[in-house]
Amino acid sequence: MVEPIGHVAMALLFAVPAWLLWGRRPAVTFAVLTQVTALLPDIDLFLENHFGHPLLQHHGITHTVPFVVVVGVVFGVIAAYALTPVLNTNRLVHSDSITPATTFVFTTAAFWAGGLAHIFVDLLSAAPDAAMEPLWPLYREEVIVNIVAYDSTPVNLGLIVCAVVIHVGLYRAERYPYETRWAVG
Repeated sequence: MVEPIGHVAMALLFAVPAWLLWGRRPAVTFAVLTQVTALLPDIDLFLENHFGHPLLQHHGITHTVPFVVVVGVVFGVIAAYALTPVLNTNRLVHSDSITPATTFVFTTAAFWAGGLAHIFVDLLSAAPDAAMEPLWPLYREEVIVNIVAYDSTPVNLGLIVCAVVIHVGLYRAERYPYETRWAVG
């Protein structure tokens, strides 16, 4: 299992495209939201202690792309209907015209970025005894990439430093984001 700092760093790297879509405040919010979702696949560590099903073992169903995609969509739908009115009523994002579609895209993308970053970094450090099936049930073979050791302090620190430097640089040198129909603000 990768150190939590490795998951945090990779989620920050997966959050970089938000700067191109939304600009400063939403990109920072997006990056924070990816941090929350980056550790969510490891809920299987809790589940395997309480349920004996093989799918709930570590690196089981919660470490699959289909799981992250489906749960991300569910998370996005809930956020779109529960969070959009709160954002518009309280003007938390300096706008009173955030649409449910914008909230859906924003939160679903953050969930996907965090969850997929988690799976990706686990694949980079998956030892043969900790192989994963990231595309289960679509592809039922184990995938082993194993480029780095999961507990490599230089790699984990290098990733987090790189991610923070990129985000700080983007924060300081803000450019106007591309115009999209999911604009925030």
